[in-house]
Amino acid sequence: MDDGFFSDVTGPIPFGGLDSQDPLSFKVYEPDRLVLGKRMEDHLRIAVCLWHSFNWPGSDVFGVGTFDRPWLDPRVDPMLAARAKLYAAFEFLAKLGVPFFCFHDRDVAPEGSTFAATQANLDTIIDLIAGHMARTGVKLLWGTANLFSHPRYAAGAATNPDPEVFAFAAAQVKSMLEATHRLGGANYVLWGGREGYETLLNTDMKRELAQLGRFLTLVVEHAAKIGFKGTILIEPKPKEPTKHQYDFDVASIYGMLKAFDLEDRVKINIEQNHAILAGHTFEHELQLAAALGILGSIDINRGDYLLGWDTDQFAMNIPEMALACYTILKAGGLGTGGFNFDAKLRRPSIDPEDLFHAHIGGMDAYALAFKLARRILAEGKFDQFVRERYASFDSGYGRDIEKRRVGFRELNKLVLTKLGEPKPRSGKQEYLENLLNTYLHG
Repeated sequence: MDDGFFSDVTGPIPFGGLDSQDPLSFKVYEPDRLVLGKRMEDHLRIAVCLWHSFNWPGSDVFGVGTFDRPWLDPRVDPMLAARAKLYAAFEFLAKLGVPFFCFHDRDVAPEGSTFAATQANLDTIIDLIAGHMARTGVKLLWGTANLFSHPRYAAGAATNPDPEVFAFAAAQVKSMLEATHRLGGANYVLWGGREGYETLLNTDMKRELAQLGRFLTLVVEHAAKIGFKGTILIEPKPKEPTKHQYDFDVASIYGMLKAFDLEDRVKINIEQNHAILAGHTFEHELQLAAALGILGSIDINRGDYLLGWDTDQFAMNIPEMALACYTILKAGGLGTGGFNFDAKLRRPSIDPEDLFHAHIGGMDAYALAFKLARRILAEGKFDQFVRERYASFDSGYGRDIEKRRVGFRELNKLVLTKLGEPKPRSGKQEYLENLLNTYLHG
């Protein structure tokens, strides 16, 4: 393995601790450390995505790729390039020492001249992936189908006005769902990259929403038919590339799930950067999904608050991540989900080992956030404050309101005969922010 694409990195990346001067070592992430009787690796369930790390050449709208990715050379036979990409990817996964990976079908297998040829390419590559997984022990956190890159999906996939495109998308998802099942994937993700509109002048929104719900129902039904026991996930994103996408945020997706009686069968894969694009904080989306019982998995990255697009930077904001981990721990964890590094190197970071530096930093940041969240949860100060703030709803007329035992007439009589003017109570935001900082200060 040391003569591969990452030959300058011996691996697996060791735990060096805070005093380590080796940039290719973990400072906080310690996979075998026991936390509450469970290994840190098993708590965190970290995954690496193949699309940004091995499919993106480092290009942007103003320039060509800057990365050395020989398997992306258009002069190389596509299937030979796909094999080379897999060798490099699993070399990286093994040397980094992560337990999971994620991929789209088009990340690993090229399109053929017909759907049958495309399917044959994918079948061949899935066989190779199974072999690499057996050799390295790395598992599949989730698979998904790319229903946004090809020109056929320019006007959407499930929401396309052409039923032929709907049928093609269904065939593609069927194929990838079955491949995910065969590889033992813990989840299957749907990301509607173009399920939205550019203008309402040519859009029948009612019809498109119905088609999207029908498509999602078909996914759930086929998963049951093939015996897939993993979780079906939807990833919210509000915009970019379309002006508006129907899977805008957690709230809009939950409304759609309720409309099609799927709220007990589908959960949500939340991306930090997408939350920002929707005008929310990451913590908001996590708390809402947890409150609604649909929190499933995480794509961990960060956006730039000064930029209005999906920058997909590696997450390094410890306070933000600590609050995220705290919310997840309070919700009882992610179940079959995990933390997938859906993040890109910066375009000038051209050395192969930069991919290690990025993931090591992200994993250490996540591990530190997890440790802080464990302490915050164990001490219970925030939970106690929130309980006390809402305690008056636990008895008396407050409880009657929650239990729907009273209506406007009863409440009106209560105000007229018994209640005085409500006395405001401080929300103590500054106190709570100071309290959070005491944890961050160590």
